[in-house]
Amino acid sequence: MVFTARDSHTLVAEVTIREEVIRRLGGLHNPPVSLINTVDNKNPSLRFEFIRKNILGKDVRAADPATRTACTKCKPHMGQGIGCEYSKVCDCLEYAAVNENAKMTPEEADRWQEIKANGGGDTSGLPKRFPYYSSEARRGCLVPQYLASRFPIYECNENCPCGPMCKTRVVQHGRKVRLEIFKTRNRGWGLRTKEALQEGQFIDTYRGEIITDAEATRREEESSSKDVRDSFLYSLDKFAEPLDIPIEDIYVIDGEFKGGPTRFINHSCQPNCRQYAVSYNKHDPRVYEIAFFAVRPIAPNEELTFDYLDKDEPDDNSATVTDPNERNEGGAKPTQCLCGAPKCRKWLWI
Repeated sequence: MVFTARDSHTLVAEVTIREEVIRRLGGLHNPPVSLINTVDNKNPSLRFEFIRKNILGKDVRAADPATRTACTKCKPHMGQGIGCEYSKVCDCLEYAAVNENAKMTPEEADRWQEIKANGGGDTSGLPKRFPYYSSEARRGCLVPQYLASRFPIYECNENCPCGPMCKTRVVQHGRKVRLEIFKTRNRGWGLRTKEALQEGQFIDTYRGEIITDAEATRREEESSSKDVRDSFLYSLDKFAEPLDIPIEDIYVIDGEFKGGPTRFINHSCQPNCRQYAVSYNKHDPRVYEIAFFAVRPIAPNEELTFDYLDKDEPDDNSATVTDPNERNEGGAKPTQCLCGAPKCRKWLWI
């Protein structure tokens, strides 16, 4: 193969761009995030900005900081960081998952059975399940009741007297895992772990610009007009149905041009990660974190994946396609899935 002067200039430009992306990755702090491409000379776009926390866009408002109530009844000063895991009395866990294995009074047991029979209800005052393991070997990993469900996770906040060593504070302390952005053969950029991960271990959050539903719709329409199929929009609709929040009032995270390493996680129909809603303010159902946890042990250098179409309802097959020539209401065709999983759905609405 004969290389021309133009080829040489292009190669130099790509190397310069790669060095700049690596420099930007260094600004994330925490354990390092590396970048590697053994497939071609391409790089992530310099239009993408790595950020350490979500950015609130125009017309987006988080709840008043005064609504971040502190935990007081759990006596967080028992010594050795003990306190908030006594979840029946920790104020921050008021809306957390009910611990069905905990000892309940006859009145509490009757109330819980009634709530289940009605498909939901006010669970305040009932014993709650602490989301994380407290033992040193698995500290900070999700317990099975959370890992096998889609319960939201509640953590203490800066107003709580329990301090930074409180065992509920996992996601808010940020990523502790070494990651690598790498180029795949046929699925663009991907993300993998550089160290072994335990089942239930926290990886990182999905970050971006939090925008209104109207702005998200505008951006989607603009992308469609340019025939862009990739979407990095993540709806913050976890609490919309139980709290009757109108769809137009739901916020959306856009990670296309601002975000973190998890922006590069690829889809799989049989993923090794799952996303969970994590709140530091139980009174704010519109602004919260999206956090990725390992759903099984993950080996070093294994690619991280999650199901782009994952829903709270396990039997939701609305995004599965039986006819690849089918079109949706907007006239678009389904996307071919290249995840390669044994139970790949082949074609998906994305």
